Amino acid sequence: MTQIKRILLVEDSLNDIKLTTAALRSAGLANEIVVCRDGVEAVDYLFRQGEHANRTDETCPAVVLLDLKMPRMDGLEVLSRLRAEARFRTLPVVMITSSAEEQDMIKSYNLGVNGYVVKPVTHDEFLAAIKEVGLFWAVVNQPPPQLRLNPPPSSTAPGGSS
Repeated sequence: MTQIKRILLVEDSLNDIKLTTAALRSAGLANEIVVCRDGVEAVDYLFRQGEHANRTDETCPAVVLLDLKMPRMDGLEVLSRLRAEARFRTLPVVMITSSAEEQDMIKSYNLGVNGYVVKPVTHDEFLAAIKEVGLFWAVVNQPPPQLRLNPPPSSTAPGGSS
């Protein structure tokens, strides 16, 4: 049986957190939704450091839904840090933002984002867009096998020869 992976939502707006969570739930997704309120918390969660240092789960989320404009660390910096680590290069990351600025899109894709969704203005359009994103990345998409937060232990025993 396949384990249902978490969805990591990185968003600073409480209203957008509520709307996104409601949209994902109304799509019938059973995935746990972990919310980080800014980029620093997201990096700490994924790298299991800071307040998340004692987190025991090593499974990567099914997808990271990442806001672009946030306090302390923006989405581009989060994405840059993730893609700099081999273990996170294939982790699906979708930028969900109110920015339709071409430069933001170009920077995001150059850093390796998997999708870029501009938040629709109306409530119903927002809910529909999030449902589609959630269903695709959490159900339809087939991620690489055993994507883990930590690299597997070395196959060479300490003191052994290679």
